[in-house]
Amino acid sequence: MSNRAFYYNGYLPNLPLCYTSPMQIHRLFLFSAILLGAAGCATTQDSGESTQPPQIPFMQVKATPDSYRGQAVTWGGEVLSARRLKDGTRIEILQLPLNSSLQPTMELNKSQGRFVALQREFLDPATIPTGTFVTVTGEIAGSVTLPLDETEYTYPVVELKTMKVWARVEDQPIRIRPHMGPGPYWGPYWSPYWRPWPYYR
Repeated sequence: MSNRAFYYNGYLPNLPLCYTSPMQIHRLFLFSAILLGAAGCATTQDSGESTQPPQIPFMQVKATPDSYRGQAVTWGGEVLSARRLKDGTRIEILQLPLNSSLQPTMELNKSQGRFVALQREFLDPATIPTGTFVTVTGEIAGSVTLPLDETEYTYPVVELKTMKVWARVEDQPIRIRPHMGPGPYWGPYWSPYWRPWPYYR
C-alpha cells in the first residue's frame, strides 16, 4: 500500500521530520541574538545623538573672560543688584552651582564669584529684586571692572539670551492638608505633635 493510502486511513508514513526540537531551539536562540544586537546598536546611536557639549567652568572663564568671547554658557545664582543703563539692564549675580534641573542651589558658601548678565532689551529691575534666584543662558561678552566696596572687581559679562526666574520658598502657594480627625499623633495642647487645624505644610 502506498504512503498516500496510509495517510487517508489516518496513519502517517514514517518520514524524516524537517524541524526537530533542537533545531527549533537553535533558530530561536539565533533570532534572539540578532534582536539584542540590533537593540544595542540603536541604543548606542541614540546616546551619541543626545550628548550635549560640556559646560565651560565658571572659574575658567573668570580667569580669562576675553578668551571665551562668543561662547555659550549656562550659569545661575542669586541676584545682587539690577540697574538700568543706556544700552540695557545690568544684572549683578552671585554665581552658584546648578543642580540636575539647572536650578541654582542656595549654598552661598559654594559660590565661585560674581558675574554680570547684560539684557539688551528693556527689563524693569523691579521684576528681579535682590535675592531672586535665576538661571541665565547667553554668550560671553568679555568683562567689566566695577567698584566693589573699597576695591574694584572684574566681572565676566554674559549677554543674555534667556533667563529663568525661580520662585522663592516664601512665594510658593500654601498647601492645606484636610483634617483627618484624631489619629496616632493626636494629643493634648501641650503634645509636641499638636498643631492647630488646618494643617499648613
